[in-house]
Amino acid sequence: MRLPLIAPADLTPEQKPLYEDMRKGIAGHFNAFKVEREDGALMGPWNPWLHEPAIGKAIWDFTLAMTANAVLPDHVRQIAILVVGARYDAAYEIYAHIAVAEREGMPAERLATMMADLKPTDLAPDESVAFDVAYALSRGGVLPEPLYALAVKTFGQHGANELIYLVGLYALVSVTLNGFNVPVPERE
Repeated sequence: MRLPLIAPADLTPEQKPLYEDMRKGIAGHFNAFKVEREDGALMGPWNPWLHEPAIGKAIWDFTLAMTANAVLPDHVRQIAILVVGARYDAAYEIYAHIAVAEREGMPAERLATMMADLKPTDLAPDESVAFDVAYALSRGGVLPEPLYALAVKTFGQHGANELIYLVGLYALVSVTLNGFNVPVPERE
């Protein structure tokens, strides 16, 4: 870990409002995995964001907007997030979103296949489109027109937009986690 965790007592006046907002949002949306140390210091991507509160707030606001305006079903979102996490080999993201997927009943075989950077054979049609979009975008270049058209047909324009933004957000999260070598807490 390249940036030390910041105990709540050590927060600067610029960090404190962001910390409070992130803790509130985390409690409502990111509670399937460990996100803070015993003293309340935030782990995962939230810690690096706290170290740069102006940038961290912008990323956090983007994260909240993606959650508040979500139209894609969560199982579709989790497929895309896990594809991105696997592509970037972002340990904390993989840890966190496997916990979410397991809580939602995603089979272990499917999770193992995706973590091997392969497409599971048991995906529903909407999950398959989400996998393909996230997989293609995570490799760089323009999203192929037939795949873009299929995403719009499957999810509508707003849903296809959301999927593309979601892949971008979790690419940013993955790069943050990897860049700062954010560790994975022990699983219970």
